[in-house]
Amino acid sequence: MNSAILRSLEDKKRAFPLIFHIFEPPKSMIQPLAYVHPTAKIADNVTIDPFVTIHSNVEIGEGTHVMSGAIIFKGARIGKNCRIFPGASIGAIPQDLKFDGEETLTIIGDNTTVREYVTINKGTKAQGYTKVGENVLLMAYVHLAHDCIVEDNCILANSVQVAGHVHIGEWAILGGAALVHQFVKIGRHAMISGGSLVRKDVPPYTKAAREPLSYEGVNSIGLRRRNFTTEKIGEIQDIYRNLFVKGYNTAKAIKIIETEFAPTTERDEILQFIKESDRGIMKGYITK
Repeated sequence: MNSAILRSLEDKKRAFPLIFHIFEPPKSMIQPLAYVHPTAKIADNVTIDPFVTIHSNVEIGEGTHVMSGAIIFKGARIGKNCRIFPGASIGAIPQDLKFDGEETLTIIGDNTTVREYVTINKGTKAQGYTKVGENVLLMAYVHLAHDCIVEDNCILANSVQVAGHVHIGEWAILGGAALVHQFVKIGRHAMISGGSLVRKDVPPYTKAAREPLSYEGVNSIGLRRRNFTTEKIGEIQDIYRNLFVKGYNTAKAIKIIETEFAPTTERDEILQFIKESDRGIMKGYITK
């Protein structure tokens, strides 16, 4: 398009601003029955349905859809292309009696889905934020308490309840109605059975089930889906046989793994997770 045509088009826009405004797509679609605080920062192409409430000091990224009845509280930072379903509550103050009104955040990464009636509490001064990563699916009625971290690509099925200060590594999957004790750590690529009571740390790459929560093998199907080789999965299985199946105590198993297995990213990650576990790791394989 030459400069003369461009100048003509700009002249017409100045002469007939209302006509050109009608045919331009809206920057965002905010329904008049929604309440959006004047200081909230709403990016382009955001859809906010009727009866949504968005408080002050909130930021919402491009392409996100906030559906009817959702409430976004002060200090929330929601990424791009998220879907917030009806009844969700993001950034309410913690259910922690030590909370004293300090300014903290609730962070939701890009492309994350928050289904109906999920509750995510903001952080406390202990950490300053609660954080959910990118490409996460939180199914209906999930609760995330204060100062939790859920890394990228995790799935928390319906009614999973997570207490404060829990850290869930990327690609982890928690089955429906699992209950997670405060300060627990769940490693990357772990899979936890529905209805589990998670009182101890769950190392990376493992499957966990039963009561008390116990090792049920390596999450080999999930690892194959994420392009782990057969050889790499076999290495991880051999490491966990020494840790959970052969009857060694944890200290002896660590010594054997350090001595008999060549250093690899996965070996070192497993060893570091176990050594840094404050609550202790789950039980070994149970035959009964």
